[in-house]
Amino acid sequence: MTIVKTSSKGQIVIPAEIRKRLGIKPGQKVTLTIVDDKAVIKPLPQDPIKALRGILKGKPSMAEALLNERGKEIEHDEKITS
Repeated sequence: MTIVKTSSKGQIVIPAEIRKRLGIKPGQKVTLTIVDDKAVIKPLPQDPIKALRGILKGKPSMAEALLNERGKEIEHDEKITS
C-alpha cells in the first residue's frame, strides 16, 4: 500500500510504481471514479479511436438486423394489400 499526501489544492501525485503498472504516461488523462468508498483511477487511451477499433468485430450488425426487419415488414404489408 502506498500513501500519498494531498496538496492544499486537493492534488495528489501518483507514485511512479503505480503509473508504470497502469501504463500512465506524462500528460495522459485518467478517470477517477468512486466505487463504494474507494477511489478508482483508470488511464484513458491516448488515441480513443484506435482503442475502440475492432470492439464490435464478430458482433451482429445492427444495420443488417434493421434491414432484415424492414424487409419482413414490407413482405407483410404486401401480403395484406394483395
